[in-house]
Amino acid sequence: MLLKQPIVDAINAQVTEEFTASAQYLAIALYFERETLPELANYFHLQAAEEHGHATKLLGYINEAGGMPIIAPTRAVKNDFSSVEECIRLALDQELTVTAQINNLVKVAMENDDYLTNQFLQWFVTEQLEEVSSMTDLLNIVKRAGDNLFRVEEYLSRTPHPGAGANNGAA
Repeated sequence: MLLKQPIVDAINAQVTEEFTASAQYLAIALYFERETLPELANYFHLQAAEEHGHATKLLGYINEAGGMPIIAPTRAVKNDFSSVEECIRLALDQELTVTAQINNLVKVAMENDDYLTNQFLQWFVTEQLEEVSSMTDLLNIVKRAGDNLFRVEEYLSRTPHPGAGANNGAA
């Protein structure tokens, strides 16, 4: 096995976070569907799929490196929202948390002299810049739009969605 157990445990814990993020984004997408905001719904369906892809990429790495991948239950997600802004703030906060978690994974890898895992994790480090940046942009657009959510829908209809490209990080 190429991985030390602390690395396997830390990555498995991150898998749970990624699957939880996927479920949270699905809950947000369904809220937007109920509110008849199809572009926001599509955006968060894509985000949910992207987070699922991140989890499977991590699981594939553990498996390929000879560790035991674990699929644990996700944490509970929020399903009841009062506004679009609340949803986007929740998503941004989640991305900031995931960024800290990925940085911690890199720290664990370096503390264990695991340069292979450090190299693997650099993709996620770079990905988090895009995740936080796009969610920050979306929150700014929502704030500027105020009560006119059709402006947000119009913005999203003209903007390429993160994760919509050929490589969304799925293994």
